[in-house]
Amino acid sequence: MIVAGQGADEVRMRSPLRSWRSLSKPQRTELYLRWSLYLMALLLLIAVLTSSGLALKQADGDPALMPVVRVSLLLALALTLVLLRTYRVAIDHYLRRPTGHTRWIAVSVCLAVAGCWTVLLLGPKADPANPSDIPFTLYVAGDLLLSTFGPVCVGLRPKPAALTGLGMLLAVTPAVLLAGVGVGATAGFLVGQGLFTAFIGSSCRGFAWLCAVVWELDAAREAQSRLAVAEERLRFSRDLHDVMGRNLTTIALKSELAVQLARRGRPEAAEQMAEVQKIAQESQREVRDVVRGYRTADLHAEAIGARAVLRAADVACEIDLGAEADRLPPPVQSVFGWVIREATTNVLRHSEAARCLIRLRQEDGRAVLELENDGVPAVPLPSQGAGTGLRGLRERLAAHDGELTVPAAEAGTFRMLATVPL
Repeated sequence: MIVAGQGADEVRMRSPLRSWRSLSKPQRTELYLRWSLYLMALLLLIAVLTSSGLALKQADGDPALMPVVRVSLLLALALTLVLLRTYRVAIDHYLRRPTGHTRWIAVSVCLAVAGCWTVLLLGPKADPANPSDIPFTLYVAGDLLLSTFGPVCVGLRPKPAALTGLGMLLAVTPAVLLAGVGVGATAGFLVGQGLFTAFIGSSCRGFAWLCAVVWELDAAREAQSRLAVAEERLRFSRDLHDVMGRNLTTIALKSELAVQLARRGRPEAAEQMAEVQKIAQESQREVRDVVRGYRTADLHAEAIGARAVLRAADVACEIDLGAEADRLPPPVQSVFGWVIREATTNVLRHSEAARCLIRLRQEDGRAVLELENDGVPAVPLPSQGAGTGLRGLRERLAAHDGELTVPAAEAGTFRMLATVPL
């Protein structure tokens, strides 16, 4: 298991196979890439061992080379251990985890430069008469520099990393010249070292970048899941508002009417309460449909229901759907049904209307549903059309490339246009 906030290399490997299976895909990727970089640090030992072995073989086991070979191996071992730690903190820093990477980078750079000076000054000198005679310590110094530049590129930004690499080469140049290497060979060493250093640094940073991308993709997928849940919650709240808004308003209106009739001893009170019971049962069924996510609004049914509810509230309702309503696609009819339902709720809740108009027409390849009512109290214009229900209607219309607008109207009048392209 990985403790929160720690890297993938901090897994307690009580059972390697079980621990590997318990890791997520980003954690597995990070673990693989980390050990790829750690392997590059371990290759330093192999490179120094190879260079030292070849030098001893060419010198037929000259005892004079043994001290510098031992020093080279000791330096390679010490630098390898430091680089393993430096790679670790550098990757953590690249992944934006708290770490003291600069301290370890400075230690590894100083150790590499000091090691280059040590092996170059302790090792055999080049023969000026033989330009092709290059001491093996120069190869050891190159290995030390190449291995050190990897975590430098991972832990630092490109520009500081490049300056650090250039500084390492310039710091080692005097030691190369003191080792008897000619100016031409020194220039060739610096150019070759610079090219190999750039390749190694870009490769190491590419590993770290790939690891960061995997984590970002995992975070994006998790964020997408959370957004999907939030969107479903918004859909549910919007549908619940649209379904229950008008029905509850109607229940309150008819209950109040039934109370007044009952106080007067009128028998119509029982009929009103029966209608309240019917509406409550219908609301219960509609809520179940909303929960299942299958509910759709029928345009003609909503229009008939709106006329009945508004007339019960003494609002003269004129509805003109025309012949165009039946020719509209079913999704457009459904969304217009939601518009009529929400508009009816707004008329009952937010106005003292005596007149309401609902008209459907087609113009310029669009279906336009116009709703207008009077009895609106004086409110600032910016606040019109900013309610929760209207926001839900805008979302529904936007799903069909439609829009909901609230144009300016006469004082005391509210006008709303819902348009959907055909």
